[in-house]
Amino acid sequence: MPSFTLTDAARDTQLDNFSISAADLGLSPGVGPSWSVVKRTLHGGRREGVDLIRLDNGALSVDIVPTRGMSLRKGAFLGHPLGWRSPVSDGPVHPAFVNLQNWGGLGWLEGYDEMLVRCGLENNGAPYTETATSADGTSRQITYGLHGKIGYIPAHFVAVHVAPEPPHEITIEGHVDEAKLFNTQIRMITRISTVPGSNRLRVRDEFVNLKESPSEMQVLYHWNFGPPYLGEGSRFVAPMKTVLPRDPRAAEGIDRFDVYGAPEPGYAEQVYFFELLGRGPGARTLAMLRDSRGERAVAIRFSTEELRGFTLWKNTSGLAEGYVTGLEPATNYPNAKPFEKARGRVVTIPPGGRHVTDTTLEILEGAEAVAAAEAEIREIQGGSKPVIHPRPVEPFAPETPTAR
Repeated sequence: MPSFTLTDAARDTQLDNFSISAADLGLSPGVGPSWSVVKRTLHGGRREGVDLIRLDNGALSVDIVPTRGMSLRKGAFLGHPLGWRSPVSDGPVHPAFVNLQNWGGLGWLEGYDEMLVRCGLENNGAPYTETATSADGTSRQITYGLHGKIGYIPAHFVAVHVAPEPPHEITIEGHVDEAKLFNTQIRMITRISTVPGSNRLRVRDEFVNLKESPSEMQVLYHWNFGPPYLGEGSRFVAPMKTVLPRDPRAAEGIDRFDVYGAPEPGYAEQVYFFELLGRGPGARTLAMLRDSRGERAVAIRFSTEELRGFTLWKNTSGLAEGYVTGLEPATNYPNAKPFEKARGRVVTIPPGGRHVTDTTLEILEGAEAVAAAEAEIREIQGGSKPVIHPRPVEPFAPETPTAR
């Protein structure tokens, strides 16, 4: 397999610019679609020093940001944009310019503009404060910020791999460590891959415990989409076992939790928690956002054994304010970690062990492709009816609202 190392902090290796294509490897013309991988370093404003890798498989392209935890910022499929229009218009923002503890722990929002950002690993929900007791018996108050830190930690190793045999799958590998003395010490090894010409992008993450004692972790995959997939009349479709609002604001729209409205300046977000049904080995499932005509959709495929919780974020505010929805498979629900831990939704990794997650983004073009995905969802649903709760209920959510 041809491999190219772009970043390796352990060996003091850093390529500010890099490019490779099918033609460079003698794979075109006539041997599949033309593809390319181009890496550059951004300059100016809050983008100063940010590494950006554009992976283009000939039909589907995506921008990967090693400087921001190997997040996926924006993309396109057959000319249609993927992602959303964030009010953070000068991104991708370098983590050095963001204080995660600003605004009472909401500083995370100051750089938020990705199509996919991972939330975690120490915590992945709302800000909260707790009393922590050290090994020596002393205690202190600790405040944890919104959605954790992993999306703001630069990768210390990045490489490009191209499979030597057809269809020549392309993989971007990145290593990100969330580690500190006396606490979390986890390495995320991600492999973001695609086949030239395909409509799929796979994100496979291994979370490795670097400690000689057990480590706790949470991770939430915040997949975010705006137009053309999101619009008035767009629908969320998934095989559902349980649905409930996170808080009283979401309860106001529980009768239309799966339908989207037009942009509404000043709209207050609504968040819903789900148990999804799966089938086969790993209890695989999919969650889909489709446009009002059923002619275009995006779907996220994952395992309900690896990622037990699912959250739907509806934020149909004005276009300039962030008209977006989030499809969010996770190990848990984005409540404060103590709530989730008390209900058994915090992953514990043994010394030297790992937790693996595997999610796939699939872009569907045409009514036939969208209808096929809806038929697959109906098959997993199997004729059962979801339980829809009109208000937050245990064990999924606390009775009092929580900030996002």
